Amino acid sequence: MNDITVVHQPEQLRFIVGSAPDQAMLEYRLANKTINFHHTFVPPSMRGKGVAEKLVRAGLSWANEQQLTTEASCSYVQKFLR
Repeated sequence: MNDITVVHQPEQLRFIVGSAPDQAMLEYRLANKTINFHHTFVPPSMRGKGVAEKLVRAGLSWANEQQLTTEASCSYVQKFLR
């Protein structure tokens, strides 16, 4: 999992791994100092390699650095907020 590079694309409100068409992503919405992680997608070719976890951990770390209130409407991300 250490060789997975997560790239933040703030202009597109997402974190990504890889490039199209094989691109994993964690999408979010921002409003009033609150971030809502609403969608996680990992293509079949990248599944089972810890990519989704790496995306979520990068997103949560960034949100923490920005002192944002964190919410998740994505069920996968909700597991990390418990």
